[in-house]
Parts: sequence; C-alpha cells; structure tokens
Amino acid sequence: MTRNPDDVKAGVAATQQQIADACARVGRNPDGVEIVAAVKYLAIEDLPLLHAAGIRRVGENRTDQLIAKQDAHGDLFTWDFIGHLQSRKVKEIVGRVALVHSLFTESTADQLQTRSLEPQDVLVEVNVAGDPDKDGVAPADLDGLLERLAGQSNIRVQGLMTMPAFATEPEVSRPAFRALRELAEQASERWVGVHQFAQLSMGTSQDFPIAVEEGATLVRAGSVLLGPSDTRP
Repeated sequence: MTRNPDDVKAGVAATQQQIADACARVGRNPDGVEIVAAVKYLAIEDLPLLHAAGIRRVGENRTDQLIAKQDAHGDLFTWDFIGHLQSRKVKEIVGRVALVHSLFTESTADQLQTRSLEPQDVLVEVNVAGDPDKDGVAPADLDGLLERLAGQSNIRVQGLMTMPAFATEPEVSRPAFRALRELAEQASERWVGVHQFAQLSMGTSQDFPIAVEEGATLVRAGSVLLGPSDTRP
C-alpha cells in the first residue's frame, strides 16, 4: 500500500501536538518525549514517508521485518525492537538495534549477554496490571531480574516498559502508566549506580496522551502517525 505523504505529515504533526498538549497539562517539557514509530503494519516502501514527516526513531515487533526494513532504509532512522523477543531470535537482532523495549526473561537476557559484541541498551518490560494476556515480569519479581542483569556486562538497563490491557477509553490505562513510573522511581533509588531508569516506554496510538501525562519518555505510536486513511489501533 502506498500512503499519501500529506496524510502522514498531518498524522505526525497531530501526534506531536497532542504530546505537546499533554506535556503542557502536567508541566513537562515536550523535548523529553520521543515518538517511536511502530512500523509493524507499514510497508517497506512507505518508511521514507515517516522520515520526511520528521520521524527519526522506529520500532519493529518482528525480527524478520526489522531486518528487511533496516536493510532497505537503515540510514534513515534509529532502530528499536519493541515486540516479544524470544531467546532464540536474539542472534538476529544483536548489533542492529539501539534499544530493546521488551526484555523480561532470564533466558533472553542470557542470550543478549552471550551474543552481543558490545553493551546492549534495554528496557525491562513489566506487567504492572497482572494481565495474563500481556508479557512482562511481575512487579514483585522486578528486583530479582534486575539482580540477574546487574551481573551481565553486555546489558545496560535504561528504564522500564509496559503494555496495559486494551481499553476503549484511554483513561483506563492511567493506573498502569502511573504504576510503572512509581516502580521506576523506586528502582532508581535501590539500584543507583547499577541501572538507569530515565526511560519509560509506554503509550500507543490508543492512549499515548495519558502515558505522557504520567511520565512516558518514549511513546510507541503507530496508526495515528499515518493519517485518517489508517484505522488500525
């Protein structure tokens, strides 16, 4: 599918404005929030439209698509991995991504430690709502995983990520976003000098203004960036 460049520019501009408005409501500087364009549903040939609209960071959910899209347009963006990362797939993305948003198992951490040629920045995914349909470490188990990661020199924890349950009303996601921010604040005190917690990846097309109000620094926006012709969440 070939997107309309004007639609994409309008979608990106509207998303940036909503982020700015959310920051204004809570007294934040919008420069502290970055859009990670979720490109799972975007065709390879349409990626340059995001760059032309001002997007500089993209995230892919699937390793095969990450490789294909990066091989085609690698110089246009900073590349993140935002999907479920299976331990057996780690070898496919090491050296390719700036940030893994979704680390939550020891097996994947062990593979990152073994296969990375240089330290890999990661976010620990936390299932703050205890949703059985979502990935992530339980809040009560976060320190145990952080303890394991503290001994792995090729992994650098930069913050936390969460994906709340789908809700038709964005406000429903607020408690999950607030809980993640509070977890990060608490962890930063316990793990000072060991791990960093400056980055909070939370919020998607359905609820990113609420996430920004609650402290998101990275929002994983997808369909809202592509203009009115796209109806996926």
